[in-house]
Amino acid sequence: MSLATELTRILELLQLPFMQRALMGGVLTGLMGGMLGSLTILRQLSFFSDALGHSALLGISLGLLVGMNPSTVLLPFAVFFALVVNYFLERTNLWTDALLNIIYSSSLALGVITLSFVGRYKGGINNILFGDILAVRQGDLLLSSGLLVICVVFLGLTLRSQLLLTLNESLAIARGVAVPTHRAMFIVLLSLVVGVSIKAIGVLLVSAFVVIPACAARLLSQHFTHYVLLSTALGAVSALGGILLSAAFDLPSGPSIVVVQLGFFLLAAGLPRAKALLA
Repeated sequence: MSLATELTRILELLQLPFMQRALMGGVLTGLMGGMLGSLTILRQLSFFSDALGHSALLGISLGLLVGMNPSTVLLPFAVFFALVVNYFLERTNLWTDALLNIIYSSSLALGVITLSFVGRYKGGINNILFGDILAVRQGDLLLSSGLLVICVVFLGLTLRSQLLLTLNESLAIARGVAVPTHRAMFIVLLSLVVGVSIKAIGVLLVSAFVVIPACAARLLSQHFTHYVLLSTALGAVSALGGILLSAAFDLPSGPSIVVVQLGFFLLAAGLPRAKALLA
């Protein structure tokens, strides 16, 4: 197949409504993932998205067990998970990663047990594990758009407090920042973003979707505001690139997005060395 024929096929594919919805959904979730991911890794909460992704299997399984649409159950379950995590973070002296490991491991175990009581899932287990961005619907786009607006407004109104809380919690307390409230709000918002992203990326890869663009941006920028903006942009661009890669080579969309994110990270990691060699 010639290059011209392949390009024509891709252009025709991009004119299809489901593909346009997939591109829009990928960009929206990529923007949110990159935006909140920038704060997530600085607060050492990168394991949270992974824990929620694995724990989401329990929410999906419970939805299937009672005959509900898994997408309907997923967001309430994500918020519940976030509140449980925040409660234990505030009430125990356990390390964050240890606590998250306990919660997500037990949730995953319960989810697998629950799935054993569910008949064959028509959507396919691969769609749960690795996502299916081509299944994004108009309602999903509206939900993602509204959530993106909430993320922008939240960070815009609380950026100074979020910066203090991220870099120096003791200073934030001294400056009068309501640390427990801001921490709980951020975790709940992150859980919603992860919950929305699971449909496109899947429970196994959603952590990378949040963490990798932020890590790449961290290697490229030292200024906090620039870092947040760059992480947001990388999240959107990598999602767009991953979907196009998926369309061009008939690959799974979720893994394709993560591979593109990995490419950006490797470029960011190699850039200082390249500059040193050219100097």
